[in-house]
Amino acid sequence: MDRLVPTLAALVLLGALTAGVLALAGVPGRAGPALAVLRAVLQLAAISFVLSGVITSIGWTALALAVMLGVASWTSARRLGGLHRWPVAAGAIAAGAGAALVVVFATGALEPSPRYLLAIGGITIGNAMALTTLSGRRFLEAAGERWDEVEGWLALGARPVEATSGLARGAVRTALVPTIDQTRTTGLVTLPGAFVGAIFGGLPPLEAGRFQVLVLASILAAGALAAVLAVRALAALDRRPGPASP
Repeated sequence: MDRLVPTLAALVLLGALTAGVLALAGVPGRAGPALAVLRAVLQLAAISFVLSGVITSIGWTALALAVMLGVASWTSARRLGGLHRWPVAAGAIAAGAGAALVVVFATGALEPSPRYLLAIGGITIGNAMALTTLSGRRFLEAAGERWDEVEGWLALGARPVEATSGLARGAVRTALVPTIDQTRTTGLVTLPGAFVGAIFGGLPPLEAGRFQVLVLASILAAGALAAVLAVRALAALDRRPGPASP
């Protein structure tokens, strides 16, 4: 706790720097990043008090993952145009993260203990949420921009999914680029948080590396499946989509 005051000072200065840069560039929503950091601080402070009990019980761990899924689905649905798209977001995120977790634990790569379930479950849900949002938004934007082309295919008798198939593939590919690049440069450009945290937690570097590789592969698998399912569900368009939420 002796680092609390310097930590708070650093957070305030980093938030001010972020807001200042965005303000000078005239970017809208310049307070968003600072508010996001403040929210993260409050949420992490709260979760720190309950994690000691959660990681000792499978039941509490399952409840925590369900809450994460609900919040992730709500967040992604809002970014995709409104809560009426909650089923799309929830289905995509749950399927992506669920498939990745089944593979990791069914193969015995990790023991199905509460701490591993919570750690890798939270990471995969969070990244599936991000890729659901990115792919869905990109698809809706592309469909709006190229609606005349889509409408032409529909007039020729194509089903909505067929008329937007090229846009859907492009949206998924674009959404996956940052995750693929981050995975490819792991260890060269960045040291991932799961790897560093595992080492700080006392794991040997090789074991920490094994855990991180499983995390990276799970993120890609969960994200790819979530993005494909989300775009597929959004592809049933019969009119030009409106702008997504900022």
